[in-house]
Amino acid sequence: MESERPDRPLRHRNFRFLVIGSATSTLGNSITPVALAFAVLDLGGSATDLGLVVAAFALADVVTVLFGGVLGDRVPRQLMMEGSAAACVLTQGVVAVLLIGGWATIPVLGAVGVLNGCLGALSQPSSSAMTRMTVPNGLVAKAVAMRGVLQTSAGVVGFALGGVLVAAVGSGWAIAVDAATFAVAAYCFSRLDVPHTRPDGVRPSFLADLGEGLREVLSHTWLWLLIGQALLYHLFYSGAQSVLGPIVVGDGIGRSAWGFALGTLMAGFVVGGLVCLRWEPRRSLLVGTLLLSLTAAFPLAMAFSDQLAPILVGAFLHGFGLQVFDVQWQVAIQQNIPEDKLARVYSFDLVGSFVARPVGLALAGPVAAAVGFDRWLVVVGCVMGGSALLSLLSPDVRRLQRA
Repeated sequence: MESERPDRPLRHRNFRFLVIGSATSTLGNSITPVALAFAVLDLGGSATDLGLVVAAFALADVVTVLFGGVLGDRVPRQLMMEGSAAACVLTQGVVAVLLIGGWATIPVLGAVGVLNGCLGALSQPSSSAMTRMTVPNGLVAKAVAMRGVLQTSAGVVGFALGGVLVAAVGSGWAIAVDAATFAVAAYCFSRLDVPHTRPDGVRPSFLADLGEGLREVLSHTWLWLLIGQALLYHLFYSGAQSVLGPIVVGDGIGRSAWGFALGTLMAGFVVGGLVCLRWEPRRSLLVGTLLLSLTAAFPLAMAFSDQLAPILVGAFLHGFGLQVFDVQWQVAIQQNIPEDKLARVYSFDLVGSFVARPVGLALAGPVAAAVGFDRWLVVVGCVMGGSALLSLLSPDVRRLQRA
């Protein structure tokens, strides 16, 4: 590694290029959902049309991510990230040109969304596995926390910038900015200088590689157990935030109140990441999972309060607890999974965590309408907090220590 003082991740050249590229692409990816939503509506699309476009992206992402995990353990991860970013320059550039020129249609936007979902999924496991290749082992925890803070901050800026750009210059030019951010990311990833260890001998089939990754997941109780907990989290919470929150808070208190709540949620993420830069608990998963139970505070606050202040507190606690858990979770994976299986393990983490999200989004409205919005939010909060605390019954979760 570099001869610079190794006490801070940003002192290492490879880590700087990694976080600049990742944060820049996150910035652009936060602009696009805002721009795409207004683009679909401007083309005469309905809420259902918008939902189908977003669902197409999400489905492509989940379907492709396992393939990306296998590739991330077979070919240089830097190449996966650089190639994906470069391809997204082209796809987002095409969308921008079509919108600016007035040639876009909703089916075309959906088709390109599927392509972008595939491209992102191919590189995502490699991107997650890259962190520990850019810093010494002793700095992995700080590097994970710092990367999380920078990407979350970039996402906050991107959401705000997306609204400004759409209002000022239109959806097409906003997506053109996203294409430019991918160009910056591709350049940064091309400057990474990290080793790639190719396995000796003939590589097994795709399914055999995938099976090896699954066996690695199942060999760690803490790993598969908390992936299952994440599945429950996204199954219940996705609809609470995306469907119920805008109705309960937006209609009950005001649309600006829901905006404040989401902003406070992101602030909790940032503060949680900053805390993890200094705080490195020995029993990382025990601490992280305990704080993960704080995510219940947001839906419970929406259920029991018609005042903004308690809802903002709940949103902050949700973001703070989730970010602290995520850092401890990332550190546990980085320190306990062999290098040659890391991308595949991350792909199973992503699939297991998000595969139920579309179901949660589809069912939240009908279920809440049947049992009552407030009552269902209480159920959501109890499942989120209770499943996190129940995970602590496992000794593997309680006792896992940082390397």
